[in-house]
Amino acid sequence: MSVSDVAEFVGIARTAAGRFILTLEYLGYLSYDASGYSLRLAVLEIGDAYLLSHKLLAVAHPHLASLVQEAGETASLTVLHRGSGVYVDRVHADRVLTVNIIIGTSLPAYATATGRVLLSGLTEGELDEYLEALVPESLTGNTAIDREEIRKRITAAREQGWSLADQELTEGLRSIAVPVRDAGTGIIAAVNVSAHATRVSADALRTTVLPRLLGARQASQPSSPPAMPVPTGFSIPMCASLPRLGVQLSACGR
Repeated sequence: MSVSDVAEFVGIARTAAGRFILTLEYLGYLSYDASGYSLRLAVLEIGDAYLLSHKLLAVAHPHLASLVQEAGETASLTVLHRGSGVYVDRVHADRVLTVNIIIGTSLPAYATATGRVLLSGLTEGELDEYLEALVPESLTGNTAIDREEIRKRITAAREQGWSLADQELTEGLRSIAVPVRDAGTGIIAAVNVSAHATRVSADALRTTVLPRLLGARQASQPSSPPAMPVPTGFSIPMCASLPRLGVQLSACGR
């Protein structure tokens, strides 16, 4: 990406984008070549810091592993971020799925079981804002794209305490999810099991997998709000410039 691309995507002035890019390049998060800027491996340190310091992940992971052994299917932990479900932990079963999901994958919340469970924790006002801004896409023949239908499915997830998505994200994939709650903050995550539609029916997910999910959820719920990593004081030298950015930082010595 170029500086202009970043400025347009973020919605800031080109000079401001240039300063941010310069700082990120200095810190080792970006590199530059003839095609523009790209991420460097240092960005993985940020993800590692999150994964290693988040209390919920440490508590939930062994229960996900046990769930996979019991159910024989892949299990995941997701959180809600900017209207999407983001996978923060995943334990794979020795089976082939129709979608490649890794830690960090972000999927549209309205089209997934985990997403609807997470959205069910929003207040009515927050849900209204989410739906107003939503531009749903028809990912499969089962994807709901009518906002009122999406609201109904989210409301159902709230009332019954779980949600099932039957080939809504991709053909051949079924998933069932339950919320992970915290006494202080409500729904903080969702646990799900996903399986190939030719192998596991929707009824089997409800009758066989759901009870195991509820047990894993109960064991994973923290007794206090999960600790979130908070970065503390950096000192970033501001006396550098890159001619290709067309900017000169002037905070030297401050």
